Amino acid sequence: MEELFRQHAHRRLNPLTSDWVLVSPQRTARPWQGAIERLPASERPSYDPSCYLCPRNQRAGGVRNPDYPSTFLFENDFAALRPNIPQAQLDFEDKSLLVASTEQGICRVMCFSPRHDLTLATMSLMEIEQVVRAWKAESRELAEQAGIH
Repeated sequence: MEELFRQHAHRRLNPLTSDWVLVSPQRTARPWQGAIERLPASERPSYDPSCYLCPRNQRAGGVRNPDYPSTFLFENDFAALRPNIPQAQLDFEDKSLLVASTEQGICRVMCFSPRHDLTLATMSLMEIEQVVRAWKAESRELAEQAGIH
């Protein structure tokens, strides 16, 4: 059973604060490019062939993005929480030291625009409205799913 907690998201009880803390050990498998972020250039391309999020490009998890025309949502390839995790509780003999229980959920990524050079602050009002409509639709859809709080 301890292997389940090494491979899947779970929450652990902090005995000092009585707060639950999310632990996602499976995220150590996600790629890291070793990049040190710099301030973006004043002019950026509208499409970047090396960007995991741009339309038609392959993501780090191997899936290719569609040629999306506006806001695009997809399941996070390296999600902190995943659905359908077996339910389990882990209590060591000294329950004050480590108490953990598996945790499931859904993590999605939202690309606001197919344009690599846009941020929310630089989008038109109509484009921002599309993002807000997508947030609302996504919130409604997630709220209807069992086990999502």
